[in-house]
Amino acid sequence: MAQVELRGVTKSYDGRNTVIHGIDLDIRHGEFVVFVGPSGCGKSTLLRAIAGLEPISGGEVRIGGQVVNDLPPRSRDIAMVFQDYALYPHKSLYDNMAFGLRLRKTPEDAIRERVMNAATLLRIDHMLERRPAALSGGQRQRVAIGRAIVREPKVFLFDEPLSNLDAQLRNEMRTEIKRLHQRLGATIIYVTHDQVEAMTLADRIAVLSGGKLMQYDTPDAVYNRPAALFVAGFTGAPPMNLVDCTVTDGAADLGGVRVRLPADLAARRGAVTAQSSACVPENLRLASAAGDIEVPAEVSLLEPLGAETLVTLQLGSTEMVARCPASFRHPPGTAVTLHVNPMHLHLFDAASGAALH
Repeated sequence: MAQVELRGVTKSYDGRNTVIHGIDLDIRHGEFVVFVGPSGCGKSTLLRAIAGLEPISGGEVRIGGQVVNDLPPRSRDIAMVFQDYALYPHKSLYDNMAFGLRLRKTPEDAIRERVMNAATLLRIDHMLERRPAALSGGQRQRVAIGRAIVREPKVFLFDEPLSNLDAQLRNEMRTEIKRLHQRLGATIIYVTHDQVEAMTLADRIAVLSGGKLMQYDTPDAVYNRPAALFVAGFTGAPPMNLVDCTVTDGAADLGGVRVRLPADLAARRGAVTAQSSACVPENLRLASAAGDIEVPAEVSLLEPLGAETLVTLQLGSTEMVARCPASFRHPPGTAVTLHVNPMHLHLFDAASGAALH
């Protein structure tokens, strides 16, 4: 079984600068897990710790039930695909994919079978005699992935493999990686700062910030039920609308606009005196529905995107973004009534950032 387990993993430099703070994770056999977060959050460092390229300062890394803390990368039975394709320019694609197997003294007939199977799977079997210079960026990345596949490892590790590609190629390769996982059923850990990649690829997402695990859950839960203020503000494009507020007598003050909250939502604040509230753009509407909270607002900015229009609205001293139909064309300055389903509001402790569930 190719499960990966992290138990209290920490990483420090010079004994003082801690970049990974006691992370616990369980990654099941055959699962596609994405580490996502802003630059400097520790996601690549954590991936390299699993690979054995970064020694950990504390805790345990287990692969297939075995503690691998002291094993070198070559003994961990993992294969890694980097942002840089790292192909040998003087070798053919076939030889690039076969190189690692030849180092392991794999019989040549077995090498050929594995390379041809991987090349066919990645649809590069017709170009195996070419050299990397004759390929596009997407084709080079396919070769790098094929080089990992032929090793038949327990775990695949991807470190921002699509960052060097243009938008169209990223979309194409993202689809190919998703299909690849479905066909192989392999355990994959994937690092990215791109939320679209994280949401579309992952079975579960690990959101990191400052070397800490903020939430580990399915894409749906991370998007719709964020466990922390950071997750709410980071996930989505555009992300959740965040508003500083206080809740008193069952109502929230949102930028000078007083909004009555349902009793169960108002009760979540407990002893907390300062909160942030959040709502995703698609749950802000300009059409009424039963049970909605109604808030007066003014159109501030329109961003037509073809299939939809993002509308920035001014609520007192606060701005919020609503996702509206493409037909919405009210000019800036138009007074509107914003409708919010209270079941789609979230409250967070402003001090700790924790969701008030």
